[in-house]
Amino acid sequence: MVDASNFSDVRFVTVAEVADMMRVSKMTVYRLIHSGEMPAVRFGRSYRVPESAVEQFVRGAVVDGQSETG
Repeated sequence: MVDASNFSDVRFVTVAEVADMMRVSKMTVYRLIHSGEMPAVRFGRSYRVPESAVEQFVRGAVVDGQSETG
């Protein structure tokens, strides 16, 4: 995902931008961050999420169309 030794290439997005990209509320993004499902960096009182982490999260959340019950 994100190489911690080289942040010069990382593009960070705000919680509001993540919510916009994913079409969810900001509270949903905050819950994902606090649960550890979405990595983020805290700058003061604000969180920033690596754009690659959003892409990876969405790829991992894709449903393949098969029923879980059957």
